[in-house]
Amino acid sequence: MDTEKATVRDYMTKDVFTVKYDTLNNDVIKLMKQTKHDGYPVVDEDGQIVGIITAYDLLLKDWVTNQVSGIMSTDVIVAREDMHINDASRVMFRHGISRLPVVDKQRHVKGIMTNTDIVRSHIERSTPTKVNAFKETMEKLYDIKTTLTREQVPVDKIRPTQDRVYADELQGRTYELEKGLAEPTIVVKSGDRYILVDGHHRAVASVKLGLDKIDSYVVDFHKDIRLGMEKTAEKQGLNSFNDITIIDDDQHPLIAITETIKNSQQKR
Repeated sequence: MDTEKATVRDYMTKDVFTVKYDTLNNDVIKLMKQTKHDGYPVVDEDGQIVGIITAYDLLLKDWVTNQVSGIMSTDVIVAREDMHINDASRVMFRHGISRLPVVDKQRHVKGIMTNTDIVRSHIERSTPTKVNAFKETMEKLYDIKTTLTREQVPVDKIRPTQDRVYADELQGRTYELEKGLAEPTIVVKSGDRYILVDGHHRAVASVKLGLDKIDSYVVDFHKDIRLGMEKTAEKQGLNSFNDITIIDDDQHPLIAITETIKNSQQKR
C-alpha cells in the first residue's frame, strides 16, 4: 500500500453495527452496553443510510416516539471508500464529528471511520514504507529481485525471530485484531520457509485468539537464502510462537514512558 494513496478503505472499521430507523430507543441503549460503542448508523428497510443515532441523541433529545427515527440525526456526512485518508481527517475535524459512515454508491454502509481510525492511520503510516525499505535493502544485499504480496499466511508455517513480547502491548494488539484494526505483519519467504521480520505482538495475539492464518506483507526472495535473523532464531531455540516468552512483570518501553510522564504530572 502506497502511503501517498492511503484511502478510507485501508483504515475504516469494516465490522459495523447498524440499527433500523424503527428500532426502539431502549434497544439501542442495550446495544451500547453490549458493544461499548456510543453511536450507530441508521438504515432503512433497504439497508440505505438515513441517519445516525448517538448517546447524545438518547440523553438530550425529547423522545417524541420510542423509536430511533424520532431522535436520530438526519443531516449526516458520509464518505466513500476511495476517499484519501487525509481528506477524511479534514472533514471530521472541520465538522467536529467523531465518526464518519462510509457508504457505496447505493448508500449502503460499508464501514465507518472514527477518531481512533484516523489516529491509527497516522501512527502506522510508516508500515508500508518499512516494508518497501526492507524489500529494497534485501535486494541490494543479496543481489536478488523480490516480489511483494499481501497474503494470509498459515501460522504453523511462520518462524518467529523475536524471543519475547510484552503483555501490555499484546493486549493492545489483541484488541486491534478483534476490531479488525491490526496492520499486517512483515514476513520473508525464503525457499519454502516463512520468517517473521516485524509484528511479533500481532502474530502472538493472532495465535492466542486461535487464528489459523496471519495477515502479512510477504517479501518473496524466490531463492533459498539463510537470513542472519533466522540463524539467530535457531540458536535461541525459536521454532514456533510457543517458544516466545510473554513478559508480564515489565512494560513495553513506550508504555513505560507514558506512565512515567503521567505519574510525574500527578506529583506536581
